[in-house]
Amino acid sequence: MADDVEVTGRPAHEQQVRGRQVRGHWAVTFAVLAVAVSAFTLLQSMVVPVLGLIAVEMDTDTSTATWVLTAYLLSASIFTPLLGRIGDVVGKQKMLVVTMGALTAGSVLAALATDIHVLILARVLQGAGGGVLPLSFGIIRDEFPGRSRATALSVIASLASVGFGVGIVIAGPIVDALGYHWLFWLPGIATAIAALATALLVPESPVQERTRLPLGPAVLLAGWLVPLLLAVSRGNEWGWGSPLVVGLLVAAAVLVVTWVVVESRVAVPMVDMVMMRRRGVWTTNLVGAFVGFGMFSSFGFLPQFLQTPDGAGYGFGASITESGRILLPSAVMSFLVGFVTAYLVRRVGARVVIVTGTLLSAVAFASIATWHDEVWQIVAAMTVQGLGSGLVFASIAGVVIASVPASQTGVASGMNANIRTIGGSIGSAVMAGIVTAHVGAGGLPSVDGYVIGFALLAGGMVLAALAACAIPDLRTPGERRRTTPVASSQPAAPVLAPGSSVGA
Repeated sequence: MADDVEVTGRPAHEQQVRGRQVRGHWAVTFAVLAVAVSAFTLLQSMVVPVLGLIAVEMDTDTSTATWVLTAYLLSASIFTPLLGRIGDVVGKQKMLVVTMGALTAGSVLAALATDIHVLILARVLQGAGGGVLPLSFGIIRDEFPGRSRATALSVIASLASVGFGVGIVIAGPIVDALGYHWLFWLPGIATAIAALATALLVPESPVQERTRLPLGPAVLLAGWLVPLLLAVSRGNEWGWGSPLVVGLLVAAAVLVVTWVVVESRVAVPMVDMVMMRRRGVWTTNLVGAFVGFGMFSSFGFLPQFLQTPDGAGYGFGASITESGRILLPSAVMSFLVGFVTAYLVRRVGARVVIVTGTLLSAVAFASIATWHDEVWQIVAAMTVQGLGSGLVFASIAGVVIASVPASQTGVASGMNANIRTIGGSIGSAVMAGIVTAHVGAGGLPSVDGYVIGFALLAGGMVLAALAACAIPDLRTPGERRRTTPVASSQPAAPVLAPGSSVGA
């Protein structure tokens, strides 16, 4: 069955948007959304370089301290699609205020925490902030006009991508100057301001699905996500063959099958399985999984490589701050490319842009695996990686949103972000297993582990490129004519009216 996808143009509900009185200009809404998304993505990664410090400060072991990251990922994996779906039903603006309130409360609790268990609870609250991604994408689709919508989607998606790298970059300077508590105070202050601005300035989106919330499917969704991510994130520590890990994976497999069956049969699904089979949805989800596999792993383990003492035969003995500066070009490039991606998508199509981005990332990871003796080699490779990941993330959001009805924007983009998180968790676990399996002199990981690991990430990005080849071309016939030479004797293709659909 052909997929119905919204083409570039004014959505069907835009006349309703233009005809009502709104409390703020769309540029104000964009600024609020940018702050919210940036705060969430920064919180995801800023703790990564300082987990060891947190373990010392809270008098606990490293294994317990890593739950500060694990708890956040588990919480975000559950709340991201759930809050997106609730926003589709009860209102995206309302749920954005609630989401940022939870993010603010979690940040304040984390900043005040003196016990590791309180800090882990705070991170669970912060994970609820994952709802800002699907809610922001939905608000942009509902509120923003024409080409401003495409550019806004690209930039917000880029912020979601670049935030992970920026968090690692700025963690060192913040800790050095203010202490690790300010890793939570600063985002908490920003999200509190953004929550107030959302309540006062952001209008409620006109597009809502008038139906009840599917609580049963929501419980099942959480039911398979928790054991899956728990097993993947802790498998290297607990042992992949241990009864606990095997049991968790078996439980996740049983529950995911049950979830799909229930979602396919209930009158009101949490995630519409028909929607998930749309070409523009399943292809971008597959690409997102592979890209998450590569990006999260690279940012998680490259700082360790850079901080390895010179005596190990590789590495540069860099501090947390110095290794962050080496990664900065990747974050900057990923952000800047978001401003031009919408134009590139209009010119050559999302498929070409995403394939190009994944292949650039593959080249970057292969380069690190091959050339890593000088700092400039790492900087050059990560700059290319930033360009590649920026092209991919800035394009994927638009494809997902254009492939589903407006009333399913939140849950569709939420599941895409969720699948990216799952891919990242799997990639980090695989990378950790490879690196720790190759131990050199002095008990440090040998360079062979990093070489094999980054070569594997390059292979994953090649698979992402192959998956991206199936992404539909969402340009209008008019846009295709402007970029593809057509013989003058050929009749012109009809231009679809704004809000109409094409088969993909």
